[in-house]
Amino acid sequence: MTPHSLAFYIDVVTSGTVLGAKPTDSPDRVTAILGSDFAENSLDDHSMWRDYGMVEFFWMRETPDHPWQGNHFTLQVHRLSYWGGSIVNGAIRDRYGRFDRHLRFDKLERLLGKRGVPLEDAPDVNAPTFARHWQPASQVSVMVCRAHEEWRERRRGDDRIGDVYKIYSSVSAEEVARDRERYGRQDSRELSGRASSEP
Repeated sequence: MTPHSLAFYIDVVTSGTVLGAKPTDSPDRVTAILGSDFAENSLDDHSMWRDYGMVEFFWMRETPDHPWQGNHFTLQVHRLSYWGGSIVNGAIRDRYGRFDRHLRFDKLERLLGKRGVPLEDAPDVNAPTFARHWQPASQVSVMVCRAHEEWRERRRGDDRIGDVYKIYSSVSAEEVARDRERYGRQDSRELSGRASSEP
């Protein structure tokens, strides 16, 4: 993986933004930053998301007469393992260059640590298949593959144990506290670290 693409992930986790686009930004603001090459999806009149390839932004509104309110964004990092760097939005590629098919959590965590950006363990409903780590200042969560899903046939392009599956924002301290109360203080770092030794 090139240092430039690693810089992108570090910037997202550190700032809680994608090229400066915040999870609370309007659809027009996000499009001004990421461009008009997106697929728009909606389940009803109250929710919408735009798919920019690896990046998705989500909005909610009370009624069709109300403006869209930014809710969160997700980097679907696992899509790289299937489609490679071509899935990455053009504005992001223009700034950060080539993207590899896999992002190893141990490498990302080490580089963040060198910049004084710690990640805390945060229990998650998706354990033990995934481990979640959380950056308090930016309110960004990083979900890591730590076990294979039994129902899923392993094939070329699938994520590997120790790979980052997705990165998303924003996750508040209250949400993390609620999950810790609900799911306990799982030692996900030990399990994901042990799993990261898989090639």
